[in-house]
Amino acid sequence: MTKKLRWGILGAASIARTLIPAIQASNNGHLAAVASRSPSKAEAFAREFHIPKAFDSYDALIQSGKVDAIYLPLPNTLHVPWVLRCLEAGLHVLCEKPMALSGFDARLVVQAVEETGLTVAEGFMYRFHPVYQRLGEMLSEGVIGDITSMEAVFTFLEDNPESIVSSSELGGGALTDVGCYCIDFFHQVMGSAPGTVRSLASGKWVDESMVGIFEYPPHVLARFEASIASTERHVAMIHGTLGSLEIRNPWVPGPGGTCLVHRRHHRRPVIHRFPEVNCYQLQVEDFANACLGRSAPRFPLARALDNAQVLETLRREAQRD
Repeated sequence: MTKKLRWGILGAASIARTLIPAIQASNNGHLAAVASRSPSKAEAFAREFHIPKAFDSYDALIQSGKVDAIYLPLPNTLHVPWVLRCLEAGLHVLCEKPMALSGFDARLVVQAVEETGLTVAEGFMYRFHPVYQRLGEMLSEGVIGDITSMEAVFTFLEDNPESIVSSSELGGGALTDVGCYCIDFFHQVMGSAPGTVRSLASGKWVDESMVGIFEYPPHVLARFEASIASTERHVAMIHGTLGSLEIRNPWVPGPGGTCLVHRRHHRRPVIHRFPEVNCYQLQVEDFANACLGRSAPRFPLARALDNAQVLETLRREAQRD
């Protein structure tokens, strides 16, 4: 029988409810255990999702020998400490985005991965949608000429002041919750981190809204807007000397599918349509294949390091002003 990766989940966070069906539907994974600091919550989670084993502490799960890999959806400030604990226990880790909040912390993870030979991935599920592969192909074909600028927007209204997203102690704020998607998208297009980073932010306890501007050598400008205090908007566009490309529903390309719109001056837009796919399932299958030694991860961990360094610089720039 083909070996399947045994998954465990640290915490019963709401986002785990999205990934659990993806693991259970995957062709190379099996959800074996869940842990919560609340025993009753762990048991309830296990019953609801038919998970074989529930643990009343994170350490109990990672030391149990019942799993090969961990999905880590804990608050942002807990990511790196628990990634390192899991690696010490010999477990692979799929960590929710952003993996780290600083370049220093990200380098700790990279070093631990190099020492252990285990797999760690940053959980940006949107990357796995086929629309992004086609986007890369069209850019390589030069359909919009030389890239001149990019723009990305991810905003929504968080009306619960007690939420994790609204907590500075837990690493909340617009940048880490949704702005990180914009940063990762720019990296996907350019293949590297920006050379110049500038930002402005507003908000009393966390950055409720942030606008950032990047410059990529030699002369590509990129602008993003992230907010947890604004009406919901999703934008991802790339502009060039001959035209532009826009991805509809770029961050959550879920029900109903999505499309890639190619525009050129004085010409009718060409729309490339993509059917609905489960990006979470594609993500967990790619990760499991890497853990099982069947293929390399589709996206290298170095990208998480670049993302963390840019996040750190954006926060520093915003605080300086």
